[in-house]
Amino acid sequence: MRPSKSDVTAAPRHPPSEACPKISQVLARIGEKWSVLIIIMLAERPRRFSELKRAIGGISQRMLTLSLRGLERDGLVKRTVFPVVPPRVEYELTPLGRSLHAPVSALGEWAHGHIDEIDAARAHFDQRAALEADKPPYLPERAGYSR
Repeated sequence: MRPSKSDVTAAPRHPPSEACPKISQVLARIGEKWSVLIIIMLAERPRRFSELKRAIGGISQRMLTLSLRGLERDGLVKRTVFPVVPPRVEYELTPLGRSLHAPVSALGEWAHGHIDEIDAARAHFDQRAALEADKPPYLPERAGYSR
């Protein structure tokens, strides 16, 4: 027996066009290199700002602040201020942020597992580009064509 169209619950292949701008915004947030690293770090446990800054090499204080605010705005990170002196602030993943950890980790594992191939492809590309840069530009007149 063949299922009717109403029985099929598969997700559509492509989102409706009106959803594309919002999906693009979400993917831009998730695709930021600092966001990925923050999500991976917070998946282990809640962390303070200074701890995140030390653990994520190369991130500036401003960029960490902006990234955390963006992740908080999107509902992926929760910021908790403890009323102590001096004030203590911790960041942790929300349930929504935790649901993102598996795909982000899978992407990181894929990158780690293929870095040698990517490095080889980059070297090959760069070598080919350098050789092509040494060639004189193609001019139709040199190929026997004239106007």
